[in-house]
Amino acid sequence: MHWTLVLFLIIGGLIGLMSLGVPIALAFLGVNCVAMIIMFDGLDGLRQLVLSMYSSVTLFALVPIPMFILMGEIMFHSGIAFKMMDALDKWIGRLPGRLSILAVAGGTIFGTLSGSSVASTAMLGEVLVPRMESQGYRSQMTIGPILGSGTLAAMIPPSALGVLLASLAKVSVADFLLAIVIPGVIMALVFAIYIVARCTLQPEIAPKYDMPPTSMKTRLIDTAKYILPLGIIIFLVIGVMIIGVATPNEAAALGALGSLALAFIYNKGFKWSIIRKSLMGTITVTGMILLILAGSTAFSQLLAFTGASAQLVEFVSGLNLPALVLVGIMQVVLIIMGMFMEPLSILMIAVPLMMPIIISLGLDPIWFCVLVMLNMEMAAITPPFGMSLFVMKGILGRRTSMGQVYAASYPFVALDVVVMALLMAFPALALWLPSLSR
Repeated sequence: MHWTLVLFLIIGGLIGLMSLGVPIALAFLGVNCVAMIIMFDGLDGLRQLVLSMYSSVTLFALVPIPMFILMGEIMFHSGIAFKMMDALDKWIGRLPGRLSILAVAGGTIFGTLSGSSVASTAMLGEVLVPRMESQGYRSQMTIGPILGSGTLAAMIPPSALGVLLASLAKVSVADFLLAIVIPGVIMALVFAIYIVARCTLQPEIAPKYDMPPTSMKTRLIDTAKYILPLGIIIFLVIGVMIIGVATPNEAAALGALGSLALAFIYNKGFKWSIIRKSLMGTITVTGMILLILAGSTAFSQLLAFTGASAQLVEFVSGLNLPALVLVGIMQVVLIIMGMFMEPLSILMIAVPLMMPIIISLGLDPIWFCVLVMLNMEMAAITPPFGMSLFVMKGILGRRTSMGQVYAASYPFVALDVVVMALLMAFPALALWLPSLSR
């Protein structure tokens, strides 16, 4: 059987099962089981599949995933994130589109504590949408900035999706988590500049309003209480890796411990309802991720066994196109996939196919993974099926149509493309921080 037919049948079967509503993990498992039985004549194939899945989820490098998810769950359920937003609000002043700027600032800081785009979008929407609507903000400056800022959660460590991508691509988790820091900050700056510029040119979409005066003493006290302690968490996760005193696993454990300590202080003791909700959320999400990872690893090996991966690499290499053009084509393919599929599904299908090509071209795999990560965050807000779009619609209810949510997301998708172009033109933006830790 020709490799193109093998690739078509495997990928087609996978997409077909997911389009029928079969959960991602079960879709991978089904395709893997059928293919391995056919290739290895029955039970031998299933035994090989079980061994592959077991080895893929018993990696020490995956320890940060539950720790990062636990950090976000504790911050959300303990109310620390909401207090942080109130403290930030008092510093922004009378900037054009001040509540939209607050969404960007809050999304950036909460992104360092959560790692979940959906959770960040939900938190920002619940806190800011009522205030924005009461001040007469239009949907362009209500929905759009929250959608864009929510995606920063996975582009700024800690990032469970980032650990998963690094594991799939077989690159250093520590280097990759450091590599996404500067691109994430650049995204936040680009969003903020766009908001200020547009609200200056079109003041009617974000009307100015009188703010009750806040004394400098109050601002400093709230900053010391609700923002500076979060800086300790950020240092425990990112700083200790930059200075080289902790591995990603140790940094993740320190971050989770620091989050638990803050929750204890702010809530004046342990509230078991918070602990229970945080642990249940962590177990649910981690179990889903590990099951998907097991299926994807077996899927990658299946492509290798059939020869499809090697033949695809040979075919692409034979096109004689410039490496940067091929990378651009890959990003376009990922953007199109992001219109219809959620990030986990895309990673499971695309990474095993694309990484061998990147390595064969002699490109830096960490730089490419940063581009893929940015693309996956775009997928969360790309119409028609971006997951964060539906989260926003759920928060807004009948007050806003799905068409308005789509329209508000387009400028921020375009801004993501601009940042992606910058990263393609200047790879050092992604590779500088990892170079410091070596």
